[in-house]
Amino acid sequence: MPTYVLLTTLTVQGVQTLKANPDRLRQVNADVEELGAKVLHQWATLGPFDFVNIVEAPDAETIARVSIALAARGSAKLQTLQAFSIEDFLKNVSR
Repeated sequence: MPTYVLLTTLTVQGVQTLKANPDRLRQVNADVEELGAKVLHQWATLGPFDFVNIVEAPDAETIARVSIALAARGSAKLQTLQAFSIEDFLKNVSR
């Protein structure tokens, strides 16, 4: 299944929501699954992004739906990247 990296930066609204209800983070992961994707790994990070998530989704349309749904809430800004295993990358580069 295709793998995606979601880089998330919280907005002021997102920071306030997280402070008031830290468990909201787990609820968002459940929302991602309801939209058809699966969170494989999640890290809180220091620097320009607050969270890095590794997500599986069946296709680009599904991850686009996830990204738009999460961004539409106004609590986070997302950057979504498709990730390839090194094996797949090397196989495609040598074609």
